Amino acid sequence: MQLTVPAQHPMVTVLGSGDSLLRVIEKAFPGADIHVRGNEISAVGDASEVALISRVFDEMMLVLRTGQPMTEDAVERSIAMLKASEDGQSDGQETPAQVLTQNILSSRGRTIRPKTLNQKRYVDAIDKHTIVFGIGPAGTGKTYLAMAKAVQALQSKQVNRIILTRPAVEAGERLGFLPGTLYEKIDPYLRPLYDALHDMLDPDSIPRLMAAGTIEVAPLAYMRGRAQPVFTNVLTPDGWRPIGDLRVGDLVIGSNGQPTPVLGVYPQGEKDVYRLSAQDGSWTLCCGEHLWTVRTAADRRRDKPWRVLETQEMIGDLRAGHARRYELPTLTAPVQLPEAEVPMDPYALGLLLGDGCLTGSTTPSFATEDPELARALESALPGVTLRHRGGPDYVINRTKSPGDVITLENPVTGVLRRLDLLHTRSHTKFVPDDYLYNSAEVRLGVLQGLLDSDGGPVVQKDRTCRVQFTTTSVLLRDDVIALVRSLGGVAYARRRAAEGREPGRAGGRDVIHRRDAHVIDIRLPEGIEPFRLARKRATYDAAGGGGRPMRFIDSIEPAGREETVCIQVAAEDSLYVTQDYLLTHNTLNDAFIILDEAQNTSPEQMKMFLTRLGFESKIVITGDVTQVDLPDGTKSGLRQVQDILEGLDDVHFSRLSSHDVVRHKLVGRIVDAYEQYDSQHGTQNGTHKGGRGKSGHKGK
Repeated sequence: MQLTVPAQHPMVTVLGSGDSLLRVIEKAFPGADIHVRGNEISAVGDASEVALISRVFDEMMLVLRTGQPMTEDAVERSIAMLKASEDGQSDGQETPAQVLTQNILSSRGRTIRPKTLNQKRYVDAIDKHTIVFGIGPAGTGKTYLAMAKAVQALQSKQVNRIILTRPAVEAGERLGFLPGTLYEKIDPYLRPLYDALHDMLDPDSIPRLMAAGTIEVAPLAYMRGRAQPVFTNVLTPDGWRPIGDLRVGDLVIGSNGQPTPVLGVYPQGEKDVYRLSAQDGSWTLCCGEHLWTVRTAADRRRDKPWRVLETQEMIGDLRAGHARRYELPTLTAPVQLPEAEVPMDPYALGLLLGDGCLTGSTTPSFATEDPELARALESALPGVTLRHRGGPDYVINRTKSPGDVITLENPVTGVLRRLDLLHTRSHTKFVPDDYLYNSAEVRLGVLQGLLDSDGGPVVQKDRTCRVQFTTTSVLLRDDVIALVRSLGGVAYARRRAAEGREPGRAGGRDVIHRRDAHVIDIRLPEGIEPFRLARKRATYDAAGGGGRPMRFIDSIEPAGREETVCIQVAAEDSLYVTQDYLLTHNTLNDAFIILDEAQNTSPEQMKMFLTRLGFESKIVITGDVTQVDLPDGTKSGLRQVQDILEGLDDVHFSRLSSHDVVRHKLVGRIVDAYEQYDSQHGTQNGTHKGGRGKSGHKGK
């Protein structure tokens, strides 16, 4: 081998100070003689070794041409990569020069780059995949390189924020009992992440970025921030409950109408909150970081997926011309609440609430111009007979049997008394809770009765058919809206003032309007039939049904400061039903998220973390499965997830070894020694067979 070093490269850069680099090469190839004369380098010996020596110097020259100096460590790693390629231990696709010259980030006078082949492949995997697991022993640069990629992505505007998290594993002490503030308690768990940040960013800029939410550093259990006031109602199978009263394991209702368990409840302290209102009058309170699934008209036209935005991102951007910009999702199926027995047929109750006289001062009666409704009511109420008095008036009489005592109570009167509806008038009627919080079939039955009696289809040319219902009762107005929303529909209410309205006509005389009327316009999803009455159903179906219910964000306004809490649910889309049947959630979007020390997560925590992945986000999870600090009997989520997700599209597992340790050389030897000990003494992944031992805490 004969190599001439170009004049622009002083020999000291090739051989090293005091020939230190040359000695590394000579030590690696003891069977070859290497000679240097001037700028000429020659080698004699075994042909295969001489060929490798030539490749080593070629790679060194390629690195030097980039202006990057060679070090003893870089030469050793270059030789190791070339030998591995020669022995078939690697595919040889990446050369040492390609590995050593791949710059990730330049900051504060230093450049961060991979130093081994596996590190380069790990970094490349982060570029190519949405979720990457970096698994290997301490000192292999798993977290540091991921952090560098996160900062690079933030600076190039690929993401809007960085979220860094670690599980806070307590070494014999509970966080709640440690002295100091929350951040003082958790700071030791996060210190390595802070240190890496200070290596890569201007230290003066870090507090500003953290205050703005651009960088978030928090233990896994506290990594939420997307919160609602503790008194905000959330729908559960037992009805509405304040979100602050929920506990892990409780059930809430998801976007598909089905119950979904609460995986975590995370107090967030006092926060600035906003009132987010939709155009149909629904509203709820949330913090500025709270997340909403939305889409624009352009998204819908182009069949793009729903996007996830923070509350504060949408402020000042709620209109596109004269139209509302952001559409909110609605329930994909009616809310499924437990079915409970009711004392009266739901459809019959709806008819009576619409056109029944329930004052109790006389025998209950019903008014309708449709004999079909009278027959339906009679068939749905056992023990009664409808007697037609003339015109629209029917009296609901108890069906008498031979020997009956005349003082027996009318069965309808008895049920109305049990439901607290007896003595109600048109402006005080309501839907009892036993019907409001019941199965979808019960709720739909009540709504159909109300719409058949006091509602109807409204047909407009070239448009689908909306449904309209009118009542003078504020309570009944709100209950009808709740019934519609619980079935996946949308309802808009407006008030028609009694004052100034033209009198109606009844019996040939004027009837003055004494109370304001509440008009509700209703859109129900496909498959939900609003009418049973034949003539109304025919009109509705002929017009093409009710179209697609839509909800849009109308306004977002400051609403003071409140004590807040965040919940995590198990639903695949992370959505749950909050106040006024609005759907919200707390996934993570447009973020580069790093979960460090992931071997100390439980399987439940790992699933929770992964399912919070939002749109345009990237997740890197790092850990060492040989150093698990979980309590006895607790499985490591990092170990389990390899069996579950290995081979899944867009998920990649990068495995590093002792050969990738970039700390003191002794660290790699220590790792190898422990692995050899474990294999000889029947231990696996730091846990002895037949027991649940755990390793000591690992430093960084």
